[in-house]
Amino acid sequence: MKRRESAGNPQNGEMTILEHLTELRACLIKSLAAVGIGAVICFAFAEHIFDFLSEPLIRILPQANREMVFTSLPEVFFVYIKVALFAGILLASPVIFHQIWKFVAPALYSHEKRYVIPFVLISTVFFLLGAAFSYYQIFPYGFKFFIGFSDENIRPMITLKDYLKFSTRLLLAFGLVFEMPIVISFLAKLGLVTPAFLRKNRKYALLIIVIIAAILTPPDIVTQLMMAGPMYVLYELSILSAMIFGRKSRTARDSDNQ
Repeated sequence: MKRRESAGNPQNGEMTILEHLTELRACLIKSLAAVGIGAVICFAFAEHIFDFLSEPLIRILPQANREMVFTSLPEVFFVYIKVALFAGILLASPVIFHQIWKFVAPALYSHEKRYVIPFVLISTVFFLLGAAFSYYQIFPYGFKFFIGFSDENIRPMITLKDYLKFSTRLLLAFGLVFEMPIVISFLAKLGLVTPAFLRKNRKYALLIIVIIAAILTPPDIVTQLMMAGPMYVLYELSILSAMIFGRKSRTARDSDNQ
């Protein structure tokens, strides 16, 4: 990764592997510290956060069985710890994205580094939008589908631990998936991808999207399709963003080379 200190005269020296690892270590430590602080703050509200998180399921459960169970004495305590950790990640997401920017910043020209605030804000917003989309759109339909298999002889008895694992996995997966336009815009700005390349490889992108959806979601076709659909829409949005930012990147590079 080359260090680019000025817009018109980037340096030719490259960062060593040790410098990369040192910078990565510093970014990871700061991100983990932010998550830890967020988790400590959120632990005081863990019960309320879990109530909010479980509300879509509670609404779907049969009226006479609107409850979840725990199967071991410390389960509730550890569930609240995990809830606080998950909420801490959401709370610390601006810091995490800022550290990501700091890690890739040496590869940018000085005029490109001014995008740090828009990058952090937009990345955070898209991440939270992905989580919100999962909560408000995927949860109700997905839970209704699964609970629909219950009958007089088969009653749902969902544990706190299993529900937390299922729900947070979906929330984080959709949050990360919604970062696709940001990542592709960044790659287009660096000149690594072009709109023409993205359009030409739509069919391969669709295959990769299906594979990613299968990996990130629970092993059922309904949830996978619920993720694959929005992912493809985001891919088309990424082509548009690559057209916008790719043109700016080429213009900037032309001015840099003059």
